Amino acid sequence: MAKQDELVFLPLGGVGEIGMNLALYGYGPPEHRQWIMVDCGVTFPGPDLPGVDLVLPDIRFLANERKNLKAIIITHAHEDHYGALADLWPGLNVPVFASAFTSGLLEAKRNFEKATIGEVPVTPFKAGDTINVGPFSIEGVAVNHSIPEPMSLMIRTPAGNVIHTGDWKIDHEPSLGPLTDETRFRQLGDEGVLALMCDSTNALRDGVSPSEKDVSESLRKIIEDAEGRVAITTFSSNVGRIRTVAEAAEAAGREVLLLGSSLKRVVDVASDIGLMEGVKPFISEEEYGYIPRDKVVVILTGSQGEARAALAKLSRDEMRNVAFAAGDIVVFSSRAIPGNEKAIQDIKNGLVEQGVHIITDTEALVHVSGHPRRNELQRMYEWTRPKIVVPVHGEATHLTAHKELAEQSGIAIVPRVRNGDILRLAPGPVEVIGEAPHGRIYKDGLLIGDFDEMGIGERKKLSYVGHVAVNVVLDARYDILGDPDLVSIGLPVYDDEGEEMEDTLYDAAISAIESIPRARRKDIDMLQEAVRRAIRAAANHAWGKKPVVTAFVTKV
Repeated sequence: MAKQDELVFLPLGGVGEIGMNLALYGYGPPEHRQWIMVDCGVTFPGPDLPGVDLVLPDIRFLANERKNLKAIIITHAHEDHYGALADLWPGLNVPVFASAFTSGLLEAKRNFEKATIGEVPVTPFKAGDTINVGPFSIEGVAVNHSIPEPMSLMIRTPAGNVIHTGDWKIDHEPSLGPLTDETRFRQLGDEGVLALMCDSTNALRDGVSPSEKDVSESLRKIIEDAEGRVAITTFSSNVGRIRTVAEAAEAAGREVLLLGSSLKRVVDVASDIGLMEGVKPFISEEEYGYIPRDKVVVILTGSQGEARAALAKLSRDEMRNVAFAAGDIVVFSSRAIPGNEKAIQDIKNGLVEQGVHIITDTEALVHVSGHPRRNELQRMYEWTRPKIVVPVHGEATHLTAHKELAEQSGIAIVPRVRNGDILRLAPGPVEVIGEAPHGRIYKDGLLIGDFDEMGIGERKKLSYVGHVAVNVVLDARYDILGDPDLVSIGLPVYDDEGEEMEDTLYDAAISAIESIPRARRKDIDMLQEAVRRAIRAAANHAWGKKPVVTAFVTKV
């Protein structure tokens, strides 16, 4: 190893937030580092980003490093780990390594959204495989999570070995494998682990995660005891949970209906690689209405309150062939992602109004997280015996709790790292040595850009105060010719005195022109600004808010 060669870690997403995971590992001298990328995820917009479809990590740092990026490795097929790949890969054009399930889901998404994403060539990579790119040797290590074929990565470099855990937990009786490979992690610990980059999602929760087997038994009992229909909403990627519900339904003599395009895509991919073998075929929506209520189970999307998902439509009674009735049961076999609570509650209220009974994880064991609690984290420390632990995958409270736990567990070095920090792992002191450009970009329809490029700031203004467009035509003597055209969108119909708002604004536009001497009306730009200001002032006087105003003054 040359004296100036360094091993660095650079997260561009997922550290200081939950979602949008993207990590870079670099090796070499600062001016000639070679890089690998681990994961390339998205997060989802809240109401503060009207119209935005997806939030992606800003990878402009790689604009100058593109020739040095050797590979992208995807740990698993959750959207927050692979959802940005199709949109960001064309600007990178480097080899991508992922499991068969991840590759299948990527292809299914491309077929579903063929107008918006291109093809990403993927090289198969699974737990137990090793790939060699540049100075890196990357081994996949089996872990358990709430999706098929997840893996941790053992990243070997001349400066030391790093384990990137990805999402994982310890479950000795999962509904779908693999088991977290304790034996292999212990062997890697014997080999020597410089740093453990470890999932912090549940670092605030004591003990160990309940087993998926316990969830399966609870769901089975609910289905067996129900007198009417049972609908279960869960994350569409949780193939093990879907399979468990389907098997429980069959054992109870019930047919199963799948609702939601993402759910159907996942099941199709899972079936293609043999994960749904032995499961009875699902019924169609057209058959649903002809099956007795006590003979059907519905598995559907919408556990996070998504307005266009199947559960939301059913809560509004908007589906043609499927509906619920009083006495039916809806089970939320999921946890609420922070920020989605209000949308989820709205759906629950709609269902309750229909007489539907709601069951959540506060009433029964109907969901378990796919992330490690504190005792599981300590087990990973014991297995791998790292010199350094870097808490990742979490918000500030999770990362801080994980840092404190690692220190209490005897880990000597637990640096504080956030998105954009360049952390030197070796050689020399473990410390943040710089900051890379980082942030968020936005997918909006067919386009991707930053906050300003996508006009999100202006759109937010419009959502609060509306828009007024006005066109005033002047004749050759600069007098107003005919009636100005005025259109308002998103403003109240009447002002504070009961007058029509458009009439009030119309009068303000005329007054603005007439108050300017004819000799000064040759300055069209000045007239337009005068009209714009006058309309905003009139609206503010009558309404208390200033709309966005577009004013045109035309001379004929």
